[in-house]
Amino acid sequence: MNNPVNNFILHQESQKFATNAGLVMHTKMQSVRLGKNPSGDIELIHKIENSSDELKSFFGDNSKTEVPIAGFVNGRFISRRLDRLVVDDVAHTVRVLDYKTDIDNNKFYEKYVAQLHEYMQLLKQIYPNYKISGFILWLHDWKLESIK
Repeated sequence: MNNPVNNFILHQESQKFATNAGLVMHTKMQSVRLGKNPSGDIELIHKIENSSDELKSFFGDNSKTEVPIAGFVNGRFISRRLDRLVVDDVAHTVRVLDYKTDIDNNKFYEKYVAQLHEYMQLLKQIYPNYKISGFILWLHDWKLESIK
């Protein structure tokens, strides 16, 4: 039977499950570190080690995780926390990585791209003479996407 109350409850439970699963995965990703002394979830370490060099570089010794950032974008104050950040002072590059746990990459795609653009605009203010790049790591299919 198609009961609106039951449908609402199922939808709420589904959203709660997805949110909790996302938080668990973000916590696991936060603890992963490659390099001389690898740490974190061993399965994730293996996945990352068997990925592209670009992805691996986000988990090296010089990467930072859960980096707080704040400033003004288009006249609006925003405060965010970056999943991963790599600053290379020699090459004058800054790369930011955001994890997404959605199964449907398209559902909130425009929102996520706008989010990365905000991050990149904030980073440009902090690192004005650096090349800024943004990436999404789709965790459900392990695809790294460069955001332009």
